[in-house]
Amino acid sequence: MKRLLWIAVTLLALALVGGAMASQFNLSALPEPGRTESVIATKAKHFLVRRASRASVAPASADTRASIEEGDNLFGTECSECHGNTGRNPTDAGRWMYPRAADLGSADVQQYSDHELFWIVENGIRLSGMPAFGRVESDEHIWDLVHFVRTLPVNPNPKGETAHEDKTDSGP
Repeated sequence: MKRLLWIAVTLLALALVGGAMASQFNLSALPEPGRTESVIATKAKHFLVRRASRASVAPASADTRASIEEGDNLFGTECSECHGNTGRNPTDAGRWMYPRAADLGSADVQQYSDHELFWIVENGIRLSGMPAFGRVESDEHIWDLVHFVRTLPVNPNPKGETAHEDKTDSGP
């Protein structure tokens, strides 16, 4: 009987703590997320992408130089609307999303493997602004984008923050 009472009290306490935490959760996309939310979301995203990308991925092109050039062209038409022309400073549209469009030169993005980046571009990220290109772009074009993203210099800012984009890189 004591054990049953102990379980009931523990469950009630967990429910109260969970309810208090949930009441503090802000669903609005206006404020930046807190550190805890960011860490948990980032770790979960990396885990899920790593797991999902284990499936077979189409082989990459052997001509990396041509692939990078084509990726640069594709990036300008497919990706710059959110990530900015440089891939480093999101446009207004990218900054207004939640989660915000990533700085593709950030350590967070660059730590993904090539297969993981391919998977992200092909499948998108649910509940974010990252669309899936797998039905509109060929595997070769997706590899071109991955190779281009790899040419972006890594952001030296350890927090992964980006400077606001200048007016010439704000997109349409």
